[in-house]
Amino acid sequence: MNATDRLAKAGLADTPDEAAAETPFAESERPGRESWLGLLLPVSLLLLWEVTARAGWLTQLFFPAPSVVVQTLIRLMASGELPRHLGISLQRIGQGFLLGAIPGLVLGLTMGWIRPVRLLLDPLISAFFTVPRLALFPLLMMIFGVGEASKIVIIAIGVFFPTLINSVAGVRAIHEVHFEVARSYGARPWSIFTRVVLPGSLPLIFAGLRLSLGLALLLVIGIEFISARTGLGAFLWFAWETFKTEHVYVGMLVAALLGAGIAAVLRLAEHWLLPWSEGLFHR
Repeated sequence: MNATDRLAKAGLADTPDEAAAETPFAESERPGRESWLGLLLPVSLLLLWEVTARAGWLTQLFFPAPSVVVQTLIRLMASGELPRHLGISLQRIGQGFLLGAIPGLVLGLTMGWIRPVRLLLDPLISAFFTVPRLALFPLLMMIFGVGEASKIVIIAIGVFFPTLINSVAGVRAIHEVHFEVARSYGARPWSIFTRVVLPGSLPLIFAGLRLSLGLALLLVIGIEFISARTGLGAFLWFAWETFKTEHVYVGMLVAALLGAGIAAVLRLAEHWLLPWSEGLFHR
């Protein structure tokens, strides 16, 4: 009797049959099963909503059936009204994101890598980070006017801080031994930046970009509530003013799908650009 047989007999190790029974499920069946489990609750809630609304147990004025919402969505897409509002919101998000993410990324990497810069700017960044973004919007409208500039700037400010903070955290998460090895091989500062700082911080940078894009979506809808006649937020506000409940649900559905789509695109980009980071974190 070998050591494995003795451990199995004592109950301290799995028998070959037990190990074989566990492996296929863990490797192949579990991912598909988990994806179906993730859809089970929302699909069940939608079916329950549809049935109760059709049966008259829910007031159609406030809770229209999901099928009615989908029909309204198709009609608004076909008429071109919803794509027009959505395109304007996406344009504002894109311009504000670029205006805020690029400086946030550059300054965040600099602060994370160069300690004196971090010590100099960290108190100022911490103070301004706590100011609510929408509270700055009246001031920005005074400075930039009520046109597109103030809307894009407030989105840029909202994007700037998460990108900067995650960039700093990404650089500081790199172990010092990587810098020491690079220096011991005579690497110049630019080589250290391109071979150590940037690759090592990219996973957290992408996490910050996902957070920033979600915040940009929230901000664009908020400011379109306040001072816009076009855009997804303005569409929702007009639906509230005219008591078109199904339009409100359509706007919320489109916003949710837009956020999920943006997050999915960034995850695909991260998977494509950083395949080596897949095993760094528990999933």
